[in-house]
Amino acid sequence: MVIKLQYTFLLKVTLNQHQSDNFVICNLKQTSYFNIMNSTIKTNEGKLIKMSIGGYVTQPSFKNPGYIPDNDGKSVIYPGMFGVVNNVKVGDKAFGWAGDHIEPGVSIDSEKINEHFALHYLVCTGNKAIVRSGDAKGKVGIVTGEHARNLIHFDQKTLDKICIGDQVDIITHGRGLKLIDFPEIEIKKIDPNLLKAMNIKVIKGKLIIDVAIELPIRIMGSGAELNSEYVDQDLMSGDRQLMKKLKIDEMKLGDLIVINHADHRWGRSFKKDYVSIAICIHGDSVMTGHGPGIMTIMTGKKQYLGWSISRDANLKKILKIKK
Repeated sequence: MVIKLQYTFLLKVTLNQHQSDNFVICNLKQTSYFNIMNSTIKTNEGKLIKMSIGGYVTQPSFKNPGYIPDNDGKSVIYPGMFGVVNNVKVGDKAFGWAGDHIEPGVSIDSEKINEHFALHYLVCTGNKAIVRSGDAKGKVGIVTGEHARNLIHFDQKTLDKICIGDQVDIITHGRGLKLIDFPEIEIKKIDPNLLKAMNIKVIKGKLIIDVAIELPIRIMGSGAELNSEYVDQDLMSGDRQLMKKLKIDEMKLGDLIVINHADHRWGRSFKKDYVSIAICIHGDSVMTGHGPGIMTIMTGKKQYLGWSISRDANLKKILKIKK
């Protein structure tokens, strides 16, 4: 597979706003001038395995007595994870819902532990999903992320037909994906077609990815202890004034995001010369140490990997997802 890129040579730039210590091309004034030419970048897509794997639409689950303590010490009962969420979809806001860790669309899993892990380790965002049983049999959706379960977007008519327990098969494709020209950048759990659809540029030998928002590593919370191949990491959203100040409360489900100084190769750790790219996959939480969740898709040293800010960097637009 080859991905068409823009190689950009900066002739004159006036930055409107400095962001971190990373070279970015966001917020450039109109006085900037570029000499742009098309080029290609190689991947190992031709060597990747496509494999079908089945899961089942999950039932929403509560722990008795159902109350969740919030950041102010109050206990609340909200809809949470798993099941079929009919009215929250990729592209909608991650904040503001009367829910906790709300997952857009359909959540699937297997009760058999080895199959559960196979779903987590093989399924990639952007993979094709096919309903194999029930009233929605034959309908096609697309994987939009991984939380405690795998998350799938279906159109509204299909959502209205899907039942708890329906089998959904995913055509897994993407495990082992590599950038041949950028071996220093690790790719995680994205379909090659999603990679091809993303807005990627090369500036002075550095891969630049469009993202919707930057998250400071100091607010990253629950999930830091887990490896980045399994489950997501929440940002800590309890400081609502900080969320508003940094405009993080405007984040949307499906947004591509960047965490500066984050090394997500083997786990999730602070390293000043690393950066990680991720996707917002579930909604906000009232729980201390929790908030919207992000799933890592790229990580590497900042000399090879950078970002630019674009509000269009969302799975809904990238994958042309329709409600």
